[in-house]
Amino acid sequence: MWTQIDTHISQVTGEKFQSQQRRSVGGGCINQGYAISNGEITYFLKINQASQAAMFEAEAMGLKEMLATASIRAPNPICWGVAENSSYIVLEWLELGNSSNSWEEMGRKLAAMHQASSSQGFGWKINNTIGSTLQINTWTADWTEFYIKHRLGYQFQLARRKGGNFPSSEKLLAAIPKLLAHQVQPSLVHGDLWGGNAGCTNSGEPVIFDPATYFGDREVDIAMTELFGGFPAAFYQGYNKAFPLDPGYEQRKTLYNLYHILNHFNLFGGGYASQANRMIDQILR
Repeated sequence: MWTQIDTHISQVTGEKFQSQQRRSVGGGCINQGYAISNGEITYFLKINQASQAAMFEAEAMGLKEMLATASIRAPNPICWGVAENSSYIVLEWLELGNSSNSWEEMGRKLAAMHQASSSQGFGWKINNTIGSTLQINTWTADWTEFYIKHRLGYQFQLARRKGGNFPSSEKLLAAIPKLLAHQVQPSLVHGDLWGGNAGCTNSGEPVIFDPATYFGDREVDIAMTELFGGFPAAFYQGYNKAFPLDPGYEQRKTLYNLYHILNHFNLFGGGYASQANRMIDQILR
């Protein structure tokens, strides 16, 4: 497997690469992560089962889409594919450092990425994953319809199959057109923007990674930054100076974060069902 990956890197870069050092690093709860080096250049390698090859291809395409906006830094995808029984993706290695002085700039740069739009509406060119869950991105002209069908509705279906009980789910879905009555323009979003997927390089440049890219309401990214503790205040100040949020965001963010809590139930079970039900009750008050 290692030889096949080295060969692929060599073919894509045009420079012979032979990994002499392979060090296990954090790859999240879904994948195995490695720093691989030939002594001169280092790459970040993520590995999963061969059946997950499409997940890595979608990640590479999402990173390229974000990089094409020339707004915020993301790791450049080098190559991806299948070697023996494993799928893999090789990414540019970015040495992350102290981000304490970079949050305002991160907010400004994310706002610039959110300016990228699509004439095809809401969705993306392919389906991808949120964690390891399929994320459906069928192009849809109306944001409300997209969010009901391809985000919350789909997650509720999966959750019920896993034994989740959500008594007010149909009432919530029926209320969404009223809850999302603001004007929404399609924005290129990261899609999974919690603190573990953002940082900065040693030189202080903000960077985001591990995307679940699509074109949606930009508020989904801002909402998720608040889900697990929140980003520093400077991030929101930088964002709002560049691209102020619409009135009513504070009411909508719980609805947007419900998607991720339902997905956590589908991935991990446990108490996420009761958390989802509390959020539904809060939204419907």
